[in-house]
Amino acid sequence: MTTITSLSASDREAWLPLWNDYLTFYESELTDEVTALVFARLAARDGIHGAIARDDDGRAIGFVHWLFHPSTWSSGPYCYLEDLFVSPDVRGGGVGRALIAHVREQAVDAGAAKVYWLTQQSNATARTLYDRVATDTGFVHYQTGL
Repeated sequence: MTTITSLSASDREAWLPLWNDYLTFYESELTDEVTALVFARLAARDGIHGAIARDDDGRAIGFVHWLFHPSTWSSGPYCYLEDLFVSPDVRGGGVGRALIAHVREQAVDAGAAKVYWLTQQSNATARTLYDRVATDTGFVHYQTGL
């Protein structure tokens, strides 16, 4: 059975290898300073939130990060699910679905109007799950460097 708990400072050593695998999956690199800042914010619940999934043996097998922000389209906030990662050896076992459900519960408690997230179009494994638990809105994501 998967257990999901809010990230705390004591979870850093369990979270870090998952975070590094997540960055590798997205072919990204962050400095150690940025990674330390991200985890400090998560543990302090400083504008961003996080949860960690563990298996029956207590091994960290996934995480999710999210934040709330105001919207021009609703009276309540929106919940942006920014990062979701499940260890490859347990994918397909319901961990990702449970992490999304956890964020959804947090969003309901916060009075959010919706939960939304982005993924790469080519991320077929994740999109199989996402197509089951959410609606593809058809929006195309753009960004510009600063």
